[in-house]
Amino acid sequence: MAARRRARRPAPGALLLTPGAGSDRTHPTLVGIEAAVAPLPTARIDFPYRIEGRKAPDRAPKLVAWIETAAATLVEATGIAPDELVLGGRSMGGRMCSLAVAAGLPAAALVLLSYPLHPPGRPDALRVDHFGALDVPCLFVSGTRDPFGTPAELEHHTAAIPGPVTHVWIDGAGHDVKDLKSVPREKLVIAAVRDWLAALA
Repeated sequence: MAARRRARRPAPGALLLTPGAGSDRTHPTLVGIEAAVAPLPTARIDFPYRIEGRKAPDRAPKLVAWIETAAATLVEATGIAPDELVLGGRSMGGRMCSLAVAAGLPAAALVLLSYPLHPPGRPDALRVDHFGALDVPCLFVSGTRDPFGTPAELEHHTAAIPGPVTHVWIDGAGHDVKDLKSVPREKLVIAAVRDWLAALA
C-alpha cells in the first residue's frame, strides 16, 4: 500500500456505495464492505437504468445527478454534515462518484474500486480530466491485470489529484477482482476499504 500526503479531514460519518455498469447494489463486494465497516451507516444504491430494467447506462450527467440526490438523502437520514459522507463504488459507479465530487459535491473521501481509467485497448481515451478537482482522500483498489488501467498508468495519472491518494493492488486480478480457490481476492478488497476508512476516523 502506497500513500502520499495526509491532511486533517472530517471523519467518515456514512458511506454511499455504487455498482459498476453491469451490476447492481447486491454485488458481493459492496455487500461485504457494508458488513465490514459496520456500524458506519452505509447505503448501496442502484442507478435509474437498472431500476427500470435497462442494461445500457444513462449518460454521465444523469448518473451524477442521481448520486447527488442519493447523497443528500443519506446525509439527511443520518444527520451528518455533507462533508462527512464517503462516496464510491466499483468501476463506473466509483467514476461517477468522483465526477460528482469534482463538480462540487461535498465529501469526506472517495473509495474507487477497479477505476476504469480508459476502455480496454484504448489507453488514449482517458477518463482523468476531473482528477485535478479531487481535493479529498482517495482510495484506489485495482487488480494488477485490469485492462481498464495498469498500475503504472493509474499511479501516473492519479498524481494529478490534489487530495491524498492511496493505491492498493490485488495481485493477478483483473477488472472483476474474482476470487481464486487459494486467494480470496474479494476479501482483500473489502479489508482494504475497511482498514483505510478506519484510518480516516
